[in-house]
Amino acid sequence: MPFSIAIDGPAGAGKSTVAKAVAARLGALYLDTGAMYRAVGLYMLEGGVPMEDDSAIAAAVPGAGVLVRHVDGAQRVFLNGRDVSEAIRRPEISMAASRVSAVAAVREAMVAMQRRIAEDCDIVMDGRDIGTKVLPQATLKIFLVADEKIRARRRFDELQAKGAPDTYEQVLADLVRRDRDDSTRAVSPLRKAEDAVEVDTTALSIEECVERILALLQDALRGGRA
Repeated sequence: MPFSIAIDGPAGAGKSTVAKAVAARLGALYLDTGAMYRAVGLYMLEGGVPMEDDSAIAAAVPGAGVLVRHVDGAQRVFLNGRDVSEAIRRPEISMAASRVSAVAAVREAMVAMQRRIAEDCDIVMDGRDIGTKVLPQATLKIFLVADEKIRARRRFDELQAKGAPDTYEQVLADLVRRDRDDSTRAVSPLRKAEDAVEVDTTALSIEECVERILALLQDALRGGRA
Protein backbone atom coordinates (compact mmCIF):
# COMPACT_ATOMS: atom_id res chain seq x y z
CA MET A 1 0.00 0.00 0.00
CA PRO A 2 1.44 3.43 -0.94
CA PHE A 3 2.64 5.71 1.85
CA SER A 4 2.10 9.45 2.00
CA ILE A 5 3.95 12.20 3.87
CA ALA A 6 2.20 15.53 4.42
CA ILE A 7 4.53 18.44 5.17
CA ASP A 8 2.90 21.72 6.18
CA GLY A 9 4.17 24.97 7.60
CA PRO A 10 4.56 28.71 6.98
CA ALA A 11 6.50 30.33 4.13
CA GLY A 12 10.27 29.93 4.38
CA ALA A 13 10.23 27.05 6.86
CA GLY A 14 11.98 24.85 4.30
CA LYS A 15 9.01 22.74 3.20
CA SER A 16 9.87 22.42 -0.49
CA THR A 17 13.59 21.85 0.02
CA VAL A 18 13.05 19.24 2.70
CA ALA A 19 10.15 17.54 0.90
CA LYS A 20 12.17 17.21 -2.31
CA ALA A 21 15.09 15.69 -0.42
CA VAL A 22 12.85 13.27 1.50
CA ALA A 23 11.13 12.17 -1.72
CA ALA A 24 14.47 11.63 -3.43
CA ARG A 25 15.77 9.49 -0.56
CA LEU A 26 12.61 7.37 -0.63
CA GLY A 27 12.17 7.17 -4.38
CA ALA A 28 8.73 8.73 -3.93
CA LEU A 29 6.87 11.32 -5.98
CA TYR A 30 7.20 14.92 -4.79
CA LEU A 31 4.34 17.38 -5.23
CA ASP A 32 4.76 21.09 -4.51
CA THR A 33 1.13 22.11 -4.04
CA GLY A 34 2.04 25.75 -3.53
CA ALA A 35 3.21 25.89 -7.14
CA MET A 36 -0.31 24.98 -8.24
CA TYR A 37 -1.79 27.94 -6.37
CA ARG A 38 0.94 30.17 -7.74
CA ALA A 39 -0.09 29.15 -11.26
CA VAL A 40 -3.69 30.11 -10.52
CA GLY A 41 -2.49 33.43 -9.07
CA LEU A 42 -0.47 34.10 -12.21
CA TYR A 43 -3.51 33.33 -14.36
CA MET A 44 -5.63 35.83 -12.42
CA LEU A 45 -3.00 38.58 -12.61
CA GLU A 46 -2.40 38.08 -16.32
CA GLY A 47 -6.14 38.06 -16.96
CA GLY A 48 -6.76 41.25 -15.01
CA VAL A 49 -9.11 39.52 -12.59
CA PRO A 50 -9.83 41.79 -9.57
CA MET A 51 -7.89 40.12 -6.78
CA GLU A 52 -10.16 41.55 -4.10
CA ASP A 53 -13.25 39.97 -5.68
CA ASP A 54 -13.81 36.36 -4.57
CA SER A 55 -16.71 35.92 -6.99
CA ALA A 56 -14.62 37.05 -9.94
CA ILE A 57 -11.79 34.70 -8.96
CA ALA A 58 -14.20 31.79 -8.55
CA ALA A 59 -15.76 32.52 -11.95
CA ALA A 60 -12.34 32.60 -13.62
CA VAL A 61 -10.95 29.40 -12.07
CA PRO A 62 -12.32 26.99 -14.72
CA GLY A 63 -10.19 28.78 -17.31
CA ALA A 64 -6.96 28.12 -15.42
CA GLY A 65 -5.73 24.84 -16.83
CA VAL A 66 -3.09 23.84 -14.28
CA LEU A 67 -1.09 20.70 -15.01
CA VAL A 68 1.80 19.22 -13.04
CA ARG A 69 4.34 17.03 -14.83
CA HIS A 70 7.59 15.50 -13.71
CA VAL A 71 10.33 15.97 -16.28
CA ASP A 72 13.74 14.37 -15.66
CA GLY A 73 12.86 14.01 -11.99
CA ALA A 74 11.86 17.66 -11.54
CA GLN A 75 8.37 19.06 -11.13
CA ARG A 76 7.25 21.41 -13.89
CA VAL A 77 4.04 23.42 -13.74
CA PHE A 78 2.04 24.25 -16.83
CA LEU A 79 -0.70 26.85 -17.22
CA ASN A 80 -2.91 26.24 -20.23
CA GLY A 81 -0.06 24.43 -21.94
CA ARG A 82 2.66 26.98 -21.06
CA ASP A 83 5.53 26.06 -18.75
CA VAL A 84 5.34 28.66 -15.95
CA SER A 85 7.70 26.93 -13.51
CA GLU A 86 10.00 29.97 -13.36
CA ALA A 87 7.39 32.70 -13.83
CA ILE A 88 5.44 31.64 -10.72
CA ARG A 89 8.44 32.24 -8.45
CA ARG A 90 8.27 36.02 -8.66
CA PRO A 91 7.46 37.75 -5.32
CA GLU A 92 4.20 39.26 -6.55
CA ILE A 93 2.99 35.80 -7.53
CA SER A 94 3.56 34.62 -3.97
CA MET A 95 1.07 37.19 -2.68
CA ALA A 96 -1.36 36.39 -5.49
CA ALA A 97 -1.15 32.70 -4.56
CA SER A 98 -1.99 33.50 -0.95
CA ARG A 99 -4.97 35.55 -2.11
CA VAL A 100 -6.49 33.01 -4.51
CA SER A 101 -5.88 30.14 -2.09
CA ALA A 102 -8.38 31.79 0.27
CA VAL A 103 -11.17 31.30 -2.30
CA ALA A 104 -13.16 28.10 -1.78
CA ALA A 105 -13.61 27.35 -5.49
CA VAL A 106 -9.85 27.50 -6.05
CA ARG A 107 -9.06 25.20 -3.15
CA GLU A 108 -11.71 22.69 -4.16
CA ALA A 109 -10.27 22.43 -7.66
CA MET A 110 -6.67 22.12 -6.49
CA VAL A 111 -7.39 19.69 -3.64
CA ALA A 112 -9.27 17.37 -5.99
CA MET A 113 -6.30 17.37 -8.35
CA GLN A 114 -3.82 16.78 -5.53
CA ARG A 115 -5.79 13.82 -4.19
CA ARG A 116 -5.95 12.22 -7.63
CA ILE A 117 -2.18 12.49 -7.98
CA ALA A 118 -1.66 10.85 -4.56
CA GLU A 119 -3.98 7.89 -5.13
CA ASP A 120 -1.63 5.33 -6.65
CA CYS A 121 1.92 6.13 -5.59
CA ASP A 122 4.22 6.83 -2.68
CA ILE A 123 4.15 10.60 -2.34
CA VAL A 124 5.63 13.47 -0.37
CA MET A 125 3.40 16.53 -0.56
CA ASP A 126 4.03 19.95 0.95
CA GLY A 127 1.78 22.95 1.41
CA ARG A 128 -0.31 24.60 4.10
CA ASP A 129 -3.31 22.30 4.47
CA ILE A 130 -1.99 18.91 3.38
CA GLY A 131 -2.34 17.17 6.72
CA THR A 132 -5.59 18.89 7.66
CA LYS A 133 -7.42 18.89 4.33
CA VAL A 134 -5.74 17.22 1.35
CA LEU A 135 -4.36 14.04 2.93
CA PRO A 136 -6.03 13.74 6.34
CA GLN A 137 -5.13 10.03 6.44
CA ALA A 138 -1.45 10.55 5.53
CA THR A 139 0.99 7.97 6.83
CA LEU A 140 3.03 10.76 8.43
CA LYS A 141 2.23 14.42 9.02
CA ILE A 142 4.98 16.97 9.62
CA PHE A 143 4.58 20.62 10.57
CA LEU A 144 7.77 22.59 9.88
CA VAL A 145 8.40 25.82 11.75
CA ALA A 146 11.31 28.25 12.05
CA ASP A 147 12.03 31.71 13.44
CA GLU A 148 10.46 34.31 11.13
CA LYS A 149 13.73 36.25 10.71
CA ILE A 150 15.51 33.05 9.67
CA ARG A 151 12.69 32.26 7.26
CA ALA A 152 12.89 35.74 5.76
CA ARG A 153 16.66 35.44 5.40
CA ARG A 154 16.30 32.14 3.54
CA ARG A 155 13.73 33.62 1.16
CA PHE A 156 15.84 36.76 0.68
CA ASP A 157 18.90 34.68 -0.19
CA GLU A 158 16.85 32.72 -2.76
CA LEU A 159 15.65 35.92 -4.39
CA GLN A 160 19.13 37.43 -4.37
CA ALA A 161 20.46 34.38 -6.18
CA LYS A 162 17.86 34.99 -8.88
CA GLY A 163 18.78 38.68 -9.17
CA ALA A 164 15.57 39.99 -7.60
CA PRO A 165 15.75 43.58 -6.28
CA ASP A 166 13.80 42.98 -3.07
CA THR A 167 15.40 44.10 0.18
CA TYR A 168 15.51 41.92 3.28
CA GLU A 169 13.05 44.29 4.97
CA GLN A 170 10.57 43.89 2.11
CA VAL A 171 10.87 40.13 2.18
CA LEU A 172 10.34 40.05 5.97
CA ALA A 173 7.27 42.30 5.70
CA ASP A 174 5.82 40.14 2.92
CA LEU A 175 6.46 36.98 4.94
CA VAL A 176 4.76 38.38 8.05
CA ARG A 177 1.77 39.45 5.96
CA ARG A 178 1.64 36.04 4.25
CA ASP A 179 1.71 34.29 7.63
CA ARG A 180 -1.19 36.43 8.83
CA ASP A 181 -3.24 35.92 5.68
CA ASP A 182 -2.63 32.16 5.55
CA SER A 183 -3.43 31.64 9.23
CA THR A 184 -6.59 33.76 9.37
CA ARG A 185 -8.32 32.91 6.09
CA ALA A 186 -11.73 31.29 6.42
CA VAL A 187 -11.02 28.47 3.96
CA SER A 188 -8.47 25.82 5.01
CA PRO A 189 -6.28 28.08 7.14
CA LEU A 190 -2.67 27.20 7.90
CA ARG A 191 -2.66 25.16 11.10
CA LYS A 192 -0.95 22.16 12.57
CA ALA A 193 -2.93 18.91 12.32
CA GLU A 194 -3.60 17.35 15.73
CA ASP A 195 -1.54 14.28 14.85
CA ALA A 196 1.30 16.13 13.11
CA VAL A 197 4.85 16.14 14.43
CA GLU A 198 6.32 19.63 14.75
CA VAL A 199 9.90 20.00 13.52
CA ASP A 200 11.71 23.29 14.12
CA THR A 201 14.20 23.90 11.30
CA THR A 202 15.71 27.09 12.74
CA ALA A 203 18.94 25.39 13.80
CA LEU A 204 18.72 22.23 11.69
CA SER A 205 20.57 21.55 8.46
CA ILE A 206 18.56 20.15 5.56
CA GLU A 207 20.17 16.75 6.05
CA GLU A 208 19.36 16.72 9.77
CA CYS A 209 15.74 17.57 9.03
CA VAL A 210 15.51 14.89 6.35
CA GLU A 211 16.98 12.25 8.67
CA ARG A 212 14.49 13.21 11.37
CA ILE A 213 11.56 12.78 8.98
CA LEU A 214 12.86 9.48 7.61
CA ALA A 215 13.13 8.13 11.15
CA LEU A 216 9.59 9.29 11.91
CA LEU A 217 8.32 7.58 8.75
CA GLN A 218 9.96 4.28 9.69
CA ASP A 219 8.29 4.51 13.08
CA ALA A 220 4.91 5.27 11.49
CA LEU A 221 5.24 2.38 9.02
CA ARG A 222 6.00 0.03 11.91
CA GLY A 223 2.79 1.19 13.53
CA GLY A 224 4.51 3.15 16.25
CA ARG A 225 3.68 6.61 17.45
CA ALA A 226 5.45 9.33 15.37
